[in-house]
Formats: sequence, structure tokens, C-alpha cells
Amino acid sequence: MRKILVILAACAACVTSNAAFAQTATQPMGASPRVEHALGQLQTRFSSANTTHDGKLTREQATTGMPMVAKHFDEIDTQKNGYVTLPQIEAFMREHAAQR
Repeated sequence: MRKILVILAACAACVTSNAAFAQTATQPMGASPRVEHALGQLQTRFSSANTTHDGKLTREQATTGMPMVAKHFDEIDTQKNGYVTLPQIEAFMREHAAQR
């Protein structure tokens, strides 16, 4: 009986530590409030500019709603699909922020 209690206690400790690890693992490392705010603004502007609400921003939509994206459209559209996605814009922004 004592052996079973020890095993159950060990299992409970493992489950608890894994849950705690999972919570810290999902939080972005080093994301400052400033970066989070900028990403939030980017998402809002992307949603406003993406008038078709399909997650794809065309050059025309970018020209109208996101001039900076329009200016660098060919650089951001790495797959040459004729549209850019929010993850592509975020990657472009991170790359250029790292160069500064």
C-alpha cells in the first residue's frame, strides 16, 4: 500500500511539473510589451486592409490600407503568390528589426 502511495505521489508531481512547464513554454520569450503592442497594431491594420477577409493581402489592398507593406510588397511576398499573409509581414518586420 505504501508503495502505491509513493508511486501515485511521484506521478502527481510529474503531471504538475509538466503542466507548469507547458504554461511557461507557450509564453513568448523576450516579448516586451512594446513588441506585443506593435504586433497587435499590425494585426488590426492587416484586418482592416484585408477587405476580402481571406487572410491574403493583395498589392491593391496593401496600397490602400498598408502603404509600408505596399512599398516592400515584392520583398514580403517571398512565395511570389501575388499576395502576402500576416505571418509573412511579421517575419519581414522581425528580420528588419534585427538588422537595426
